[in-house]
Amino acid sequence: PVTAGSIVVPYGHVIGNEKWRGSEIAQRLQGKIRLIFEDGLGLVDFHLSNRTCILYISEADLVAGDEFKRRLVRFRNASSLGGIVIVERTQLSDQYFLAVQKLVVLELGMVLLPVANQGEASQLITQLVREQSKDHNSNPFLRKQCSQLAEPLVFRTVQQIPGVGKTKALLLLQQFGSIHRLCNASVKELEVVVGQTVAQQIHTF
Repeated sequence: PVTAGSIVVPYGHVIGNEKWRGSEIAQRLQGKIRLIFEDGLGLVDFHLSNRTCILYISEADLVAGDEFKRRLVRFRNASSLGGIVIVERTQLSDQYFLAVQKLVVLELGMVLLPVANQGEASQLITQLVREQSKDHNSNPFLRKQCSQLAEPLVFRTVQQIPGVGKTKALLLLQQFGSIHRLCNASVKELEVVVGQTVAQQIHTF
């Protein structure tokens, strides 16, 4: 079950699934943010805030078969929460990455963030928690940007596309509104926003 809706996560805290106790991620998060372990998080690995949680797919999950896909689909169907999928992209798991990317981003409309290992994942989680803990309301510039970009993560994800920097990412999201619509845009539609060369790069990517 996804019992996520009832969980309240204080700012600067992460609630981790009991199965991660003693893991490399947990050890590296200690001292950077407050990590509390809970049993019964169901499908979720880490809760960052009341609305956002992380599902972690390890190299072993990818190699072991399709169980992780069922977990992602169950989460998507059962939950109104924002799900961020962190996936270990290593030499061994690289061959599975494209299929995971297609499932997570295109079919489920979730954010996918590849990492090399658990150490990198812990840095990413720390960064996400700090982002969310900043007080956006006190800064009029941040507030304006937040209303345009409902999700800073989506913004950051779009910047990962080759040839797309902050400005182009902003233009693309203003035009298309979501990663899902951006992925399904034709080269012609993209050209209007970013020009021919980058449009082709985005489409290929």
